Amino acid sequence: MPPPRPGTRWVTDFFSYETTKSVVVKSWVVGAVNRGVQLLILAYFIGWVFLHEKAYQVRDTVIESSVVTKVKGIGRYAGRVLDTADYVTPHQGTSVFVVVTKQILTENQAQGVCPEVRTGLGGGGQGGTSGCVPPCTPPPRLTTHSPQSEAEYRCTADRDCQGKSPTTGSGVLTGRCVPYNGTLRTCEIQGWCPPEVDTVDVPVMLEAENFTLFIKNSIRFPLFGFEKANLPPPGSGGELGRCRFHPEQQPLCPILRLGDVVRLAGQDFPTLASTGGVLGIKIGWVCDLDRAWERCLPRYSFTRLDGLARPPAPAPGYNFRHARYYRWPDGTERRTLTKAFGIRFDVLVYGNAGKFGIVPTLINTVAAFTSIGVVPEAGVPVPPTSPMACPPGALGGCSRDKQSTDSGTFSLGL
Repeated sequence: MPPPRPGTRWVTDFFSYETTKSVVVKSWVVGAVNRGVQLLILAYFIGWVFLHEKAYQVRDTVIESSVVTKVKGIGRYAGRVLDTADYVTPHQGTSVFVVVTKQILTENQAQGVCPEVRTGLGGGGQGGTSGCVPPCTPPPRLTTHSPQSEAEYRCTADRDCQGKSPTTGSGVLTGRCVPYNGTLRTCEIQGWCPPEVDTVDVPVMLEAENFTLFIKNSIRFPLFGFEKANLPPPGSGGELGRCRFHPEQQPLCPILRLGDVVRLAGQDFPTLASTGGVLGIKIGWVCDLDRAWERCLPRYSFTRLDGLARPPAPAPGYNFRHARYYRWPDGTERRTLTKAFGIRFDVLVYGNAGKFGIVPTLINTVAAFTSIGVVPEAGVPVPPTSPMACPPGALGGCSRDKQSTDSGTFSLGL
């Protein structure tokens, strides 16, 4: 056959077939190492890939979920008896809600001008009046000191209140220096008067530690059409009402005590109730759908979500403000401003489901056999030759190399 022309050599190379040459080394040491490596690879595929990772399954990582929550409990705060409508917000029973444990109230605020009280002097309400226009209640007594705020808003004349930032935390500066009480003058602001003083000592509703939280969680894996809820089977409603979640004794009970949630998240309830914080209740659904329907069960875990930096942490805890508006008989619009501290609960649902599939099973089985060299290479048998035959013109003795029946394979007799 004439050699191909240079212009058509790439066509011949493209349609050619190549095989690798393998060497069979007949040695106990090399053979033992080879079989040991193959055994380790086989154990990896069987133990990790197939049994632990379940690579023979088709997995659905898209989980559709709905969460409904309900808090129950009665507490006492500032001489009042509070129920769920008083301390839980929002009231719709969503997956994110807050249990309010401490409140700072600023009552009877009205639009007007008044002295800024964020002075941190500890003398609020002592002697005289606050100078509010229209008339308003005296500011509460301050209990902490803030030298930076004191230096910023204390004044002796109007010039001390000019050239500053036009707004404060309570309103807009008017540029006037007015009496705060009989011995103190501060800069005047325009806004809701009297201004809020959030450094007062207020009690904490520690009864919230014994409140209960009911979580109703329904999930669905759309790839397999699988649906389930975290509730017990129908007909066991009485048992559901009596159970309380415990990580070992009752890990499937959907009714949790708030104190237990805080403790399992590694927090101290009185401290968290005083400063506020954000806790995560995680519900995990990792299901093997090759097993019975009843074996797909939720797992609960708890953690604190708001980052705790090394002390002193900036803006520690969790709080928010809201107001209730009303009108007095004289037609003046008033409001009660509430700074609420509480524990925010975020119910987080995650999970995946797996079911046997022929395609991933074949892919991973072939990968396992290829890795240990079980899949034979195709070869063209060659006629056997005499083990003692030597090629013509060979110098000296020749080795006893034996060719195998596979193309490109020969063995060395060691």
